[in-house]
Amino acid sequence: MRGKGYEEIAQHYPHPGWVEHDPNEIWSAVQVSARRALESASAKPRDVKAIGITNQRETLVLWDRRTLAPIAPAIVWQDRRTASLCADLRADGHEPRVTELTGLRLDPVAPSTPWSRR
Repeated sequence: MRGKGYEEIAQHYPHPGWVEHDPNEIWSAVQVSARRALESASAKPRDVKAIGITNQRETLVLWDRRTLAPIAPAIVWQDRRTASLCADLRADGHEPRVTELTGLRLDPVAPSTPWSRR
């Protein structure tokens, strides 16, 4: 590793059990982090041979296909808003199909799983 960059982003708690990030802030933080990584490596973009990015992996963002703007805040893996929906889908016997499609069990930690049957 030649260089690294890091930028914090704010978490928002609009309701109890809800945790969100601003998708535009995420994108800005990626750009800032990339610049910092280049600076810390004393490198130019053309010098980069590989990039490693770590993220939360379970955060969900929906983007408008036409405008490329985020439709809503990013739902973060700690968010529990889909807990009752997951429980309902599980009770209705949908978990095996969701697991087949996604490799995941119905759980709010993976925000996209409740929507897999749509």
